[in-house]
Amino acid sequence: MNARGKGRVSSAPSALCYSVAMRYFGIQMRLNGCQPRTLATLQELQESNYRRLLRLAPDLELIRGTVVSRVAGALDMYLVVEERCRYTTTLMLTYRFEAEEGTISEPNVRVRVYHDARMADAISHSRRHPPHHAPCRRRQHPTELERKWELNRFLQKWLGYGQHQGHLFLRYGEDFAAPAARSAVSEVD
Repeated sequence: MNARGKGRVSSAPSALCYSVAMRYFGIQMRLNGCQPRTLATLQELQESNYRRLLRLAPDLELIRGTVVSRVAGALDMYLVVEERCRYTTTLMLTYRFEAEEGTISEPNVRVRVYHDARMADAISHSRRHPPHHAPCRRRQHPTELERKWELNRFLQKWLGYGQHQGHLFLRYGEDFAAPAARSAVSEVD
């Protein structure tokens, strides 16, 4: 019984047994909100990024050049197809800001899409503001795996944010009937 005389009180030993059992069966648990940065979790991120990218650009294989997604009350999101090969597509996703020195594209994330493997890998970005590092950072100089993991985690969050805002890229800038929040998708140059 708990303090109010109802139900059971959860016991610490059962939580400890659960934790030990989870480790025993090889399931890695989150510690302080940090996921383990392994090759397997990087590949999971890349698979998730591929699915999220296809939700934003369902006709990705038909998009050529630059297209922009305009959503009422949100920044315009640009998708630029830079290179298209048989099994891969390299593209850039960004916002464009007007500043005193001209137009600034940020975060300018370059993504390589592996169609056969169904993965989207963030290969670079040009964010002016450095990412906030969680307290789980262990090294002063990140390894290549940690760097790739951070890039792809950023892409995963940003794609989800874009989808949440209602962004959608369709081929050749077709207009489409959509909810009131979406205004248009158009081809640029």
